[in-house]
Amino acid sequence: MTQLTQITRPDGRVDLRQDFSIDGSRFINDELAPVPVERRTWTTYNYFALWMGMAHNIPSYALAASLIALGMDWVQALITITLGNLIVLVPMLANSHAGTKYGIPFPVFARAFYGVRGANFAALLRAFIACGWFGIQTWVGGEAIYILLGKLIGPAWRNAASLGGQPWTLWLSFVVFWVVQMLIIWRGMEAVRRFENWTAPLVSVGFLILLGYVLVKAGGIGPILAEPSKLGWGTPFWKVFAPSLMAMIAFWSTLSLNMPDFTRFGGSQAKQVRGQILGLPTTMTFIAAVAILTTSGGALLYGQAIWDPAQLADHFSSPVLVVIALVALVLATISANLAANVVSPSYDFSNAFPKRITFGLGGLLTGVIGVVIQPWKLYSDPAIYIFAWLGFYGGILGAVAGVLIAGYWVVNRTELDLAGLYTEGGRYWFRAGWNWRALVASLVGAVLAVGGAYTAPGSDGPFPAGGLIPFLKPLYDYSWVAGLVGGFVVYLALSQVLRRSSPIRPQPRRKRVSTSRSAAEASPPTFGRIGEGGHE
Repeated sequence: MTQLTQITRPDGRVDLRQDFSIDGSRFINDELAPVPVERRTWTTYNYFALWMGMAHNIPSYALAASLIALGMDWVQALITITLGNLIVLVPMLANSHAGTKYGIPFPVFARAFYGVRGANFAALLRAFIACGWFGIQTWVGGEAIYILLGKLIGPAWRNAASLGGQPWTLWLSFVVFWVVQMLIIWRGMEAVRRFENWTAPLVSVGFLILLGYVLVKAGGIGPILAEPSKLGWGTPFWKVFAPSLMAMIAFWSTLSLNMPDFTRFGGSQAKQVRGQILGLPTTMTFIAAVAILTTSGGALLYGQAIWDPAQLADHFSSPVLVVIALVALVLATISANLAANVVSPSYDFSNAFPKRITFGLGGLLTGVIGVVIQPWKLYSDPAIYIFAWLGFYGGILGAVAGVLIAGYWVVNRTELDLAGLYTEGGRYWFRAGWNWRALVASLVGAVLAVGGAYTAPGSDGPFPAGGLIPFLKPLYDYSWVAGLVGGFVVYLALSQVLRRSSPIRPQPRRKRVSTSRSAAEASPPTFGRIGEGGHE
């Protein structure tokens, strides 16, 4: 019988027994340990503020604006973005549940399905992608600082000597922006939470200033809304719509895995669910609408669709407006980058070496790798940004999400052995710490998703025009969905084979206990059937 190590509170959240310790495990440190129920205090507003901070940033704006640059009108772009965010909210909430219930971050959650060691595969895959995102956000934040100081200092700053194809002052702005973020993350998760809370209401200011200026100069909203689509509603639109929709989903696909890193602090399931439902679709639709209208108006004013808001602000004639807008954009980008792209890989790197890498050191590694990836190249072209970067990695992460959802909701039915997630030779040790079923499911899902990766005609990209695997080319336009479904189905099928070949003996259902210590000790809980796991 499974050792009685955990207590289920009346609200469904699970805690380790107070007389049981896993501190001696080599797979735990302070950052990876389950958060005690009494310290899970985040409210609905905390999650709403988190999403406002993560959604209102320059790359979110640029993502929406890039659809205008690709030829959509405002209606087509808004439909694409809103639909993408509603779709990705489903797996996001599905993966958030375990964080709140067990107080664990993503890499520990992944141990239940990939194995205590195998979870590093999923975690580091997510980490390196987040490092790329950190680099992109840091580059555009540095660019905003460069433009801001150029308005204040003048041509001497803007026309500085070139270094590596860019003015050295732009590189300096990039480094300063990088250092500021590292200082915040070094102080830990509480510093991140406080920063998110106070910057969230300020984040919208810069974007509204951009929109207001463009509307005034363009003569109101009428001329912008009247601007026709360059694609129409026929075949040319649908060819762009499918990969663009997948890009909208892929934009948050890392966060659909990341959310246990934040929901582990949730005061209840209801609070984190409400906060996310109020946060993601509303804030992302808001920034999308602002970006679409601003970019469309900018195209009327300047004869081209400028999809980078910092570059658009540089066209403004009022230095005061430029300064206000860019300061808000810089704060927004720091807020988003810390929450979305530094917190999670910090946990991932710490999970790989729990006794050597702290949360702060993991954040530093994220920052270094984010520079090595050369984000200025990824961000330079909307076609590369959407079709290559977002489409490719979104499909791979979709496969991982499929494994987690199948394992947690269907195979295990949300029941996990909390202590076993940190135990060598325990329920989630599988074979030498690895679960081959999750690895196979992830690989199959990833091949289905990105095996057909191709470069669109007339575009520069890393993939052959006919696709890496030609017969899979049609699936690449739906990469995230293909990866999610492939990972889900394969993992579920392999797990059913395991159940038939190695049936798990039924065990008593787990009792719910009161939150008082005396009651917990007097009536310890028992495990019900915990689903897949154990030795092979």
